[in-house]
Amino acid sequence: MVNDKSTTMGESMEVDTPAADSSALPPEPLQPAEEEEEEDCSDLADLLDSISDATPAAKIPILTSILNEPQNRYGSTAAALKERAVYALARAYCEESRHDAVVTLLTGETCAPFFANVTKAKTAKVVRAVLDAVCALAPEELDMQAQICQNIIAWCRTEKRSFLRQRVEAKMASVLFQQNKYGEALTLVDRLLVELKKLDDKQLLVEVHLVESKIHHGLRGMAKSKAALTASRTSANAIYVAPSLQSQIDMMSGVLHCEEGDYDTAHSYFLEAFEQLDQLDDREKAVPCLKYMMLCKILDGLNKALGISAATGVAGIRSNHKNEADISGMITGKRGVKYAGRDVEAMSAIAAAASKRSLKEYESVLAKYSHELQDDLLIKHHLSTLQEQLLESNLIRIIEPYSCVEIEHVASLIDMPLPIVEKKLSQMILDGKFHGILDQGNGQLIVYEDADQDQAMEKGLKVIENMDKVVTSLFGRSQALRSMMV
Repeated sequence: MVNDKSTTMGESMEVDTPAADSSALPPEPLQPAEEEEEEDCSDLADLLDSISDATPAAKIPILTSILNEPQNRYGSTAAALKERAVYALARAYCEESRHDAVVTLLTGETCAPFFANVTKAKTAKVVRAVLDAVCALAPEELDMQAQICQNIIAWCRTEKRSFLRQRVEAKMASVLFQQNKYGEALTLVDRLLVELKKLDDKQLLVEVHLVESKIHHGLRGMAKSKAALTASRTSANAIYVAPSLQSQIDMMSGVLHCEEGDYDTAHSYFLEAFEQLDQLDDREKAVPCLKYMMLCKILDGLNKALGISAATGVAGIRSNHKNEADISGMITGKRGVKYAGRDVEAMSAIAAAASKRSLKEYESVLAKYSHELQDDLLIKHHLSTLQEQLLESNLIRIIEPYSCVEIEHVASLIDMPLPIVEKKLSQMILDGKFHGILDQGNGQLIVYEDADQDQAMEKGLKVIENMDKVVTSLFGRSQALRSMMV
């Protein structure tokens, strides 16, 4: 009997315990099924797939209907589909050149329900992706890009989204720089840097300091541009920098070295940036790097050739065949063939004109390739310097055999207007390029032979200068000792 009772009690306990546990557990298996019903977005997916072969005009109403669908589904699947719809709608507007619609896309009623029902991180990701896509699809529409950035910044201030606002303000500064609005861009950058330094956002500091360096370079403030680039490099050393951003830093370093006349170092920086961009297959940014490399070779070769000629007393006659071989090697190699086009042709034509010291051919190249050569700030500045060097070398070569020559004859030989030649000759005399005077009454240029400098006079002046420094130093020390004794 005891065994029967224990068996009965054991059976009842085995039966009661699972019953109590099962009643306490929540109905977990039912949740995935409910979620699957909520995430039934096959109709949205079908609509997205149906626009693959449609025209941009036909895509726009379909994509708008996906974003404003009446069921208001914002689960994980629906959110992913609507995110794709936002990107596709931005591309369709750009392809249709409906720039007004692009400006109001993110901050208007089309995307408002989507942004209100997704996380802030997802919103920031979508806004940045759409902004980058629009800038890539319409790179020439700077006014549209600026208006989009202004709308997003105003929306971020209303929604109190500081981090996204700072990111968009950095993009706004870059757009203002491209519009040559250096004053507005610099004001925005200075205010933004104050906020970023408080937050210590290294990634954004790198980008903003780089934009600041470009702005100061555009304003021809080389010292401030170099300081801003140093700050950008300092912040970049503390974090991982993407190859695309690192290539921009290297390119800016090359630009500043090129402005200082250190063409070898500039070429090495441009080469490093070009290799990174070539690996990323970014043709749009790699082509300017290749042009800068060719520019450095041209300027360095011409400066060395003119320096050799000046040392021998004949300016602008010798040509640097080694430099021409370097240029031809750059444009005939594998990479040169890959990036062949009008940009490379323009720089090759400039190299040929510089090697021949032909000012007329040089001016014809500038007229033929004006878009490729005059739109870039660095190339435009240095080509004007190169033109001045070619003009001076040609003038010195013409007037060298004469002690007195008519200015009109010089102008006819160089095939330039008389006032321009007369002004350039007077400037060269004042700069000490050669010794002479302009007899404007007779319309003649009188050239003097270079007189031997009096070495005794120069050394005597140096001795007096050094003695002045010594006496000044001793006077300062005596004043210090006298003050100590008192």
